[in-house]
Amino acid sequence: MSVSDLFKPLTLLHGPAMRNRFMLAPLTSQQSDYDGTASRYDQSWIQQLAKSGYGLIQTSAATVEAGGIAFERQLGIHSDKHLPGLTQMATMIREGGGLSAVQLHHAGHRAKPSIGGIPSPASEKTLRGIKAITTEEVERIRESFIAAAKRAQLAGFDGISVHGAFGWILSEFLSPNLNDRKDQYGGSLENRARFTIEVIEGIRKACGPNFQIGWRLSIERYGLRLEELREMTADIFNRELIDYLDLALWDSAQIVREGTFQGKTMLSVFTELPRKGVRLGAAGKIMSAQRAGELLDEGCDFVLIARAGILQRDFPLQVMANPIYDSPQLPVTAEYLRAGGLSERFIDTMRGWQTFVKPGSL
Repeated sequence: MSVSDLFKPLTLLHGPAMRNRFMLAPLTSQQSDYDGTASRYDQSWIQQLAKSGYGLIQTSAATVEAGGIAFERQLGIHSDKHLPGLTQMATMIREGGGLSAVQLHHAGHRAKPSIGGIPSPASEKTLRGIKAITTEEVERIRESFIAAAKRAQLAGFDGISVHGAFGWILSEFLSPNLNDRKDQYGGSLENRARFTIEVIEGIRKACGPNFQIGWRLSIERYGLRLEELREMTADIFNRELIDYLDLALWDSAQIVREGTFQGKTMLSVFTELPRKGVRLGAAGKIMSAQRAGELLDEGCDFVLIARAGILQRDFPLQVMANPIYDSPQLPVTAEYLRAGGLSERFIDTMRGWQTFVKPGSL
C-alpha cells in the first residue's frame, strides 16, 4: 500500500465511518480542572485537533469514578457536571469532520490517594494493608463504566474506548499476577476476562446499535500473558463485541522475546487473527508518514498517532501534503511546543516524559 491509502475511508460495525485511517491516541494532558471538568485548555487542545484531519479523535483518559483517579487534573466523566464541557468537545470534533470517543478509565490499584483516589486492587497481595475489592464493588465499577458511556453518548460523542491497558483496573483483572480472586472474576482466563466483557456488553446494551465501542489493550508488563490475550481477543473478534481494537504498544515494530510467538512481531500475533468486521490499529513510535503506511501493509486497518500528534497537531494534514513527512527530532524545546499551541499545563506533563522536552528549556 502507499501512503495515500491512509486517506481512504474506513467503515465500522456501528455508527458512521472514519473519513481516513488516522486516529488520535488518548493523550493524558493533565490540564483539566481539579474536579475533572474540561478546562479552557482542554477545549483549546480539542479545537486544534478538530481542524487537524483525523478520522477519529479520542479524549484523554476520563475517570468513570471520582475514586478511580490516577493523575492530577485528570478529565472526568463520572458526574453529570462534566457534561457541558464534554458536549463542547464533542461538538467541536463533529464540526471538524471527525468522529469522537471518550476513553473510559479507572485506575484500580494504581489510584492515587494523594489526589482523592481510592486504590481498588483485584488481589489482597497487591498493596500492603489494602483489601481486594469485593464482588459487589466490582459490579459497582462495571456499572460506573456503563453510566460513563451513556454520558458520553448524551454529550454527543460517537463512541467510547474502554481502557484495558497498562495495569489499570481492567488490565489488572486480566493479569494472573495481580488477580488471585476466588469469585467469578478470578481464576480461569474466562473469569479474569469477565470484568472487561461485562463492561463492553453492558455499554452495547445501554447505548444501542449506533454507538461505537473501542478497546485499548496493552500486552506488556503487569504479568499479562500474550497467549491468553490473543485467545481473549480472538473471542471478542469472533463475536464482534467491539468496533475497533487499539493495540497500545511501546513500539509498533517490537518483537516477541519468548514463549509461543518468539521471533514474531507483537503486532502480527493479533493481525493474523480473523477479525470479521472489527477493525484493528496500533500505536507505538509512529513518527513518520512512511511508518504509518507500513502499518497498513502489516495488517492494521488504522494507525494511532500519539507523540507525533503532540509535536505537530495536524499530523494527518502534514502527511497529506508530504508523503515523506517525518516528525521533528526529540527532544524539543518547551518554546517549540508552546508555539504549536500546547498549554503550560500540557508542557509540564510532557516534561515528565523522558527525552521529550529538552532539559532546561523554558
